[in-house]
Amino acid sequence: MWTELWKLFVSFGRATMLGYGGGPSIIPLYENEVVNRMKWMSTEDFGHALAFGNSLPGPIATKLAAYIGFKVAGWFGAAVALAAVVMPTALLMIVLVGVMSKLQNNSIIKGMIRGIQPVIFVMMAMLAYDFAKYAMKTSPGFITFIPFLLAVGFFVMVYYLNLNAVWGIIGALLIGALFLRG
Repeated sequence: MWTELWKLFVSFGRATMLGYGGGPSIIPLYENEVVNRMKWMSTEDFGHALAFGNSLPGPIATKLAAYIGFKVAGWFGAAVALAAVVMPTALLMIVLVGVMSKLQNNSIIKGMIRGIQPVIFVMMAMLAYDFAKYAMKTSPGFITFIPFLLAVGFFVMVYYLNLNAVWGIIGALLIGALFLRG
């Protein structure tokens, strides 16, 4: 059990510390650790966890870590995975706040930040592409187009009509319960 807890801490700690740009940008790193390296989940199981986690409020990184940690090693696993996500970055932020406040106008630091932004964009695009393959997977019968319609409808509703995303999430959950079972 201790070995599995240590692997959880190292895996989530490594992915979190290498993930630059926030929760969504580290999901591909989590997927690599969980699916490819440790084989704790299949790609499909990870996709299910990601979809479910995104339907709940709060940061996706902590939700995924807690869920996967729980699946791997119960409540201790959830606590260890959460600690690996939160503790290293919190400690690093405390240390770096003083340094960054002194260097915020430094042209090298500004250049570093501008340089990393395209990399973050690509990581998020990779996540979106991978998730789209999973989310748009067709099923036999007349429901093959429903996931695509849900995506388009949600985009129009939130982006163009400025409606609260919560209504789209609730609607998608209801439509999924009615038409996308099985």
